[in-house]
Amino acid sequence: MIPYPEIDPNLISIGPIHIRWYGFMYVLGFFAAYFLIQKQKRAREIGLVGVIAQDLVFYLAIGLVIGARLGYVLFYQYHDYVTYLKNPLEIIATWHGGMSFHGGLLGAALAGWLFCRRKKLPFPAVADCVFVTVPVGLGLGRIGNFINGELWGRTTNVPWAMIFPGGGPLPRHPSQLYESLGEGFLLFILLWKLRQRSFRDGMMVVFFLLFYGIVRFFLEFFREPDPQLGFLAGYFTMGQLLCLAMILGATILAYAIQHGKPGKSA
Repeated sequence: MIPYPEIDPNLISIGPIHIRWYGFMYVLGFFAAYFLIQKQKRAREIGLVGVIAQDLVFYLAIGLVIGARLGYVLFYQYHDYVTYLKNPLEIIATWHGGMSFHGGLLGAALAGWLFCRRKKLPFPAVADCVFVTVPVGLGLGRIGNFINGELWGRTTNVPWAMIFPGGGPLPRHPSQLYESLGEGFLLFILLWKLRQRSFRDGMMVVFFLLFYGIVRFFLEFFREPDPQLGFLAGYFTMGQLLCLAMILGATILAYAIQHGKPGKSA
């Protein structure tokens, strides 16, 4: 067993002001997206550089935060709807914790679509350039989860198991680190390589949805289910069910792209 490295979740504390590692990881993820988007040939072809790229990332950040919070309320707290009806401000209370990746994905996608309409940019091409960069933010976010000592794994006796504060006395999988590696680093390397090949616009989105869905579905077997939901449909977590929806969505989108008008991606 490896001792859990208890790191102060607050990166900087000045009086009542606290800058947390988790929020800092979000900021790093958006900065990485801003620079990596502009490194892509397709982004330069459609003019997704400079101020335009900066504005896009701003839209995506707003959409992601709103979508992530609403997604958490809808996907993971739907059984407690009475509380939110009585206290609607709780819906936006991100400081209480609770963000959903799948909700954030939908929110960012909607914000990106609105941005493309406003700037008259091709949404499939822009989406390709953005989705290639998403795993960087995901990997950093999972490290933030690890520092917070949250979203820990299931109990285990593997040599690298850890006892998490708030996770009880039994050793658990450091599943946040598994996800940071699989959903973050490895997925980014794969997508960054694939982007160099010639595909129709929109196919990088397909690859992200497909590979993320598969990787996250597998890694969920090491992660403790959300306590308020437990297992659904017998043995699956909410995260796994949402990943199955992603895989299905990737399949439908790939079919639509292959039978639509040609468009290139690079």
